[in-house]
Amino acid sequence: MLSDLPFECPPHLLEKARQGPVAPMAIAGADSPVALRSALVAHREGFIEPLLVGDERKIKDAAEAIGEDLGDLTLVPVSGEQATAFKAVALVRSGQATALMKGQIHTDQLMRAVIDKNDGLRTGRRLSHVFHMSAPGRSGALSITDAAVNVAPSVDVRLDILRNCLALHRALGQHSPKVAVMSATETPLAAMPSSLEAAEIVKRARDSDLADAVIDGPFALDLAISPEAVRIKGVDSQVAGQADILLMPNIEAGNVLFKAMVYYMSATAAGLVLGAKAPIVLTSRADPPESRLAATALASIVAAQGPEPQA
Repeated sequence: MLSDLPFECPPHLLEKARQGPVAPMAIAGADSPVALRSALVAHREGFIEPLLVGDERKIKDAAEAIGEDLGDLTLVPVSGEQATAFKAVALVRSGQATALMKGQIHTDQLMRAVIDKNDGLRTGRRLSHVFHMSAPGRSGALSITDAAVNVAPSVDVRLDILRNCLALHRALGQHSPKVAVMSATETPLAAMPSSLEAAEIVKRARDSDLADAVIDGPFALDLAISPEAVRIKGVDSQVAGQADILLMPNIEAGNVLFKAMVYYMSATAAGLVLGAKAPIVLTSRADPPESRLAATALASIVAAQGPEPQA
């Protein structure tokens, strides 16, 4: 790490998650100490009821390894990654779970079950990913989307990505977030296609069902988040310098930005996949416990809003 600051789980997420109903959450691959501990910590915080899906013997061994008693928690025994993924998804389809968490299982296996045409969790909406970023000692949060699922999204896809992110912000109680459509310039330039696309996104969003948000762009990063840069450059915008959401031009830009915040600022990256029948927590073995807890809290908040509407 390049920052010495400790990671923090945002108190506002924990507080809001505790205020809502407890979310039954299917843990796909609960048979590892890291995944199991993540689920049990969130369970003790009082906002999820974990359904532990995986090899029963390995789950119990993992609990013993971390000194935990599973008590009366529900174990759903199944062997093999593919079977584990489909079983966890089936729990959501049947209504037994309202959220899904990736445990000790490869992401492609889990997502293959999620997008299965017959037995998956598709709604007709585009699946997309959002990182809800917060940093120690700083108020507020910043959403970065998409930095993990859609590689080179078209204008239409980015509008769908934005719809998913706005639904997340509504669940958090923010009904008119400020959205910066990102490029590397504030002036549309033919030599920079992302800037032209950003201008098109802004125009189309303002004339669509997204009009309840405050949307502007294109913006480079400084003008999206820095009031001082806005003052110096004399930019007149309701979004500039105070963005709540950064709609990224591609996965590379989003990935670099969120990791820079994590490593340089000790930012907590709470990541969710949205657009399915239930929110999906995609965890990584490299994630600190605070990020895992924040993502789980965020998923429980989204789950309390009910299933995503059909497209």
